Amino acid sequence: MRPVDFDYAAPEDIAGVVQALVDGGDDAKIISGGQSLMPVLRMRMAAPELLVDLRKVDGLREIRQEGSELVIGAMVTHHTLATDPLVAEHAGLLAQAAATIGDAQIRYRGTIGGALAHADPAGDLGAAVLALDGSVDIVGPAGERTVGAAEFFQDYFTTAVGEDDVAVAVRIPSHAGWGSCYEKFTVVAQAWAVVAVGATLRIADGVIQEAKVAMANMGPTPLRASQVEAALAGAAVDAGTLDAAGSRAGEGTNPPEDSAGTPEYRRHLAGVLARRALRSAAGVE
Repeated sequence: MRPVDFDYAAPEDIAGVVQALVDGGDDAKIISGGQSLMPVLRMRMAAPELLVDLRKVDGLREIRQEGSELVIGAMVTHHTLATDPLVAEHAGLLAQAAATIGDAQIRYRGTIGGALAHADPAGDLGAAVLALDGSVDIVGPAGERTVGAAEFFQDYFTTAVGEDDVAVAVRIPSHAGWGSCYEKFTVVAQAWAVVAVGATLRIADGVIQEAKVAMANMGPTPLRASQVEAALAGAAVDAGTLDAAGSRAGEGTNPPEDSAGTPEYRRHLAGVLARRALRSAAGVE
């Protein structure tokens, strides 16, 4: 099945993108890498009359440091996230998550802005950005604002990006020196996560100073594993402590039920993956 006919625009700046969205109204959609939108169009689950392409907008493919933050343009691809040295240094968990997405073709086309705006709860980048206390810069008719990841994801496939808004960048506070690990379980290779857990730890003198843990596909949005984080703060680094904390990852969650597993199975799996992620992030066998 092919998509319905649509008009196409490729503005050269963000102001032009916002104006095109305003002019197009409810029938306008943004396209960046197209890895989320194109399958929906082919299945005619959406039929926009106008596609607004971001590919000509300068600066959206840049990765730079601004003070203590890493700023990642919305058009940066998954492949670049997985291989860029700045991302590896300051947001290692994000690099690891990006490396697990789909196959090489998808990673070369898919973008961080598109993935976050699509907001599939099984998506990998949302969980990683949430665990890293990231935020998203959004531009719309009223100007620019920055929304923290905890407020950005609102429900299934729903975010703080309004109809006439565009996500332009992701901001990640530097986590240089933190240990990190992203664990993901899929039914088949290159599929969406049944469950995924990302953990990043700041350790000094054998003590966990801070722990940040987030999960994918354990609810309608990416979720922080707050019980796990609280159990680890100030704890000594040892296998028993990490395992006991990780086993609590599924507490208080409402994961979906589908052909890949029941909610009970996903809660159990979250605990297994959290234990693995925490051990790896801490460098514990």
